[in-house]
Amino acid sequence: MPSDPQAVLLDLDGTLVDTEGAWWRAVAAVAATLGRRLGANDVPHVRGRTAADAAAHLLPAAASGAVSGVVSGAASGAASGAVSEAVGALAERLVDAFAERLGRDGVPVMPGALELLSDLAAASIPTALVSASPRRVVELVLPCLRHSFHVVVADGEAARGKPHPDPYLEAARRLGADPRRCVAVEDSPAGVAAATAAGCRVLVAGPEGPPSLAGIRACLAASRGAL
Repeated sequence: MPSDPQAVLLDLDGTLVDTEGAWWRAVAAVAATLGRRLGANDVPHVRGRTAADAAAHLLPAAASGAVSGVVSGAASGAASGAVSEAVGALAERLVDAFAERLGRDGVPVMPGALELLSDLAAASIPTALVSASPRRVVELVLPCLRHSFHVVVADGEAARGKPHPDPYLEAARRLGADPRRCVAVEDSPAGVAAATAAGCRVLVAGPEGPPSLAGIRACLAASRGAL
């Protein structure tokens, strides 16, 4: 149909499945073991961000300062490597805690998510899943959605993660689609920033779930009529 996007690119956590709370609780639990108590100021560094981003945020300021040029030369390189190693190890702890919670508590699907995916399949509109979660978490969640995505881009499968545009550009590239003719559905500021920077038209999912296919078509038709 003329009013259909070339592809629909969908975030996972908070858009199709209601796992944002589980992710926050997993990060908070790990942070508590480091003597950190998460609050409102931590939300932009955790919600919609990769495990590595959250881990870097949780690291003590002294560790992050080691790569800021406080030390130089060979010592700087060694310090940088040590911090990268620490971030990687902490990111693994966060992913383990998140996966454990999902395995224990289950994965709630957002209202309207299954209907949207079913309608997209019926309309033969290509879909991509673009997630800040690592592949092993994505694979844990995918069966709940009962949908065959044409492309899945998980954390670490693009040069940079959200809020950079790379994951959305990679999804469009794999689909052979023009990002400017794609619709991205996101829920977090980091995800919206990533999809917008990639050139996608972005629709925001709320507590009531993602928009319907009819809603996507209506938004596209209205935007084209305004041109």
